[in-house]
Amino acid sequence: MRAVIQRVDGASVMVNDGAEGADGPRVVGEIVGEGLCALVGVTHDDTPEKAAQLARKLWSLRVLEGEKSCSDVNAPLLVISQFTLYGDARKGRRPTWNAAAPGEVAEPLVDEVVTQLRALGARVETGRFGASMRVSLTNNGPFTVLVEV
Repeated sequence: MRAVIQRVDGASVMVNDGAEGADGPRVVGEIVGEGLCALVGVTHDDTPEKAAQLARKLWSLRVLEGEKSCSDVNAPLLVISQFTLYGDARKGRRPTWNAAAPGEVAEPLVDEVVTQLRALGARVETGRFGASMRVSLTNNGPFTVLVEV
């Protein structure tokens, strides 16, 4: 599993449901104040154990102000699935997505990351798996790190 983690001063994700009468995109997940936005990608050989390991890493990583972790200050997390983290653009002009796990494999593992974070006591907001999402955030630092488990 791979995650791009950004230290934020607030973040949200919107989706357009396409429902009749809908006025466009609506917020489905939002955190206010200091926290982490984690874009999570899944590859073919990932497991629930790796999802739990990633959750522990996200909860305990000391990247917030004053070298604190989310667990130290009860900071919220916004977790968003992103298969493009396993894109490969080394050849040609068009990335390939062969290393990204298919939705039926990836969705339960992203859900497991969220479940494990909540079991650790985290406040977690999410995007919607497979949806076209609009992510807005204020990167604090800027601070962005890649984590692989």
